[in-house]
Amino acid sequence: QVQLVESGGGLVQAGGSLRLSCAASGRTFRMYVLGWFRQAPGKERESVAHITQSGSTSYADSAKGRFTISRDNAKNSVYLYMNSLKPEDTAVYYCAAGGGNYPYQYYYWGQGTQVTVSS
Repeated sequence: QVQLVESGGGLVQAGGSLRLSCAASGRTFRMYVLGWFRQAPGKERESVAHITQSGSTSYADSAKGRFTISRDNAKNSVYLYMNSLKPEDTAVYYCAAGGGNYPYQYYYWGQGTQVTVSS
């Protein structure tokens, strides 16, 4: 069982930056693929980025060049650095842990953190 807790969301102006953090419980953290997802009001949840156990990363087109995902297995944490934020990035952001082959299955989810980008 893995419990995930996100933090770092908030209100930021367009063009600004935020760093989201996700802290996990459990000693098997390094075994999981980790992902960041987001859900805007009235929209379906979408994948933003993921990072594999070996550190390989992949991003949604909307995040490429602006967002960076990283993990620190020693701290049982995964991060999402978001730069050049746009109003359309406004959403609740969730971290998740999973595995399998791409597209990964995510078994554990955090409660989400709100990111609001003002124009």
